Amino acid sequence: MDDPTDDLPGFSDPTRVWFEAAFATPTAAQVGAWHTIAAGKHALVVAPTGSGKTLSAFLWSIDRLTATERPADKLKRCRVLYVSPLKALAVDVERNLRAPLAGIRHTADRLGAAIADVAEHLARLRGEHQVQRLGRRDEDVGG
Repeated sequence: MDDPTDDLPGFSDPTRVWFEAAFATPTAAQVGAWHTIAAGKHALVVAPTGSGKTLSAFLWSIDRLTATERPADKLKRCRVLYVSPLKALAVDVERNLRAPLAGIRHTADRLGAAIADVAEHLARLRGEHQVQRLGRRDEDVGG
């Protein structure tokens, strides 16, 4: 069971150190989400704009992707699926991915910690080719 006084439960050292250097403290929405996720439960975060909802989901996912090896089985490689409710959120999503990925990478280098290169894999999956790379066939799309 995670420590209820730990605001960053279950995060790897590179992610924890990066977050603590980048932010004064996590928001209540982030702490609540991370404790729920660390306990193995699903989380629905409802909070005002600017409260860190997007980062709460992305940071946990980024940490898991960087701290664990990519599965050898290609059918098990899609470990995170994020569905954005509005196309307008694309900039927010991109910003919430780029800064943590770069920051965690630099922090891991400083700490001498080996982490997976998630940014490289994300870059290859970007754009119109993403669906094709994930193996979509025409018969998989209802119409």
